[in-house]
Amino acid sequence: MTKIRVKARRRDDVPVTAVVLSKAIERGRKRKDAGVHATALRYLTVSRALLVSFADATAVALPVRNYPELAALSVAQLKRVVLGMGGSALCLDEEDLHVSIAGMVAASAPLRCMAVTVAAARSGARTSEAKAAASRENGMKGGRPRKRLQTA
Repeated sequence: MTKIRVKARRRDDVPVTAVVLSKAIERGRKRKDAGVHATALRYLTVSRALLVSFADATAVALPVRNYPELAALSVAQLKRVVLGMGGSALCLDEEDLHVSIAGMVAASAPLRCMAVTVAAARSGARTSEAKAAASRENGMKGGRPRKRLQTA
C-alpha cells in the first residue's frame, strides 16, 4: 500500500448561517454514507492483529503481518494507532501513517472475495420498474411460462 499525503487547504472564517450549516450537514451525511466508517479500534496482542469495529457491533481483525506498513511498527506503536479521517483510516501521526481501512480489506483476497459476493447478492436482489412490470404481465398470463423439454 502507498502512503497518501493530503495537504490541508486554508479556509478563512466563514460566518455560520442556517444555509451554510444545512449544506455542511448534508455534505457530512453524504460522506458518511459513502464508505467504510469504523467506530472503534483495538490491538490484539495474542493474534497480533488490529480489530476494527463498526457501529452495528461487527468487526474485522486485520493481521499486522499482512500489511508492510504495520508490520514495521513496534507493539507500543501498534497500541497507539487510532482511527482517523472519519473512521475510514488507521492513523499513527508520529510515523506519518494513514492507511485506508477499505484499502486494507481490498488487499486481502478472502475479504475482497466476500465483499464481491455480498455486492453481487445485493445487486441481484434489486428490483426495477421493468422487472415489476414483467412480473405483473406474466402473472396475468398465469405465471412464468413452463420450460418445455425437447423430446428426441
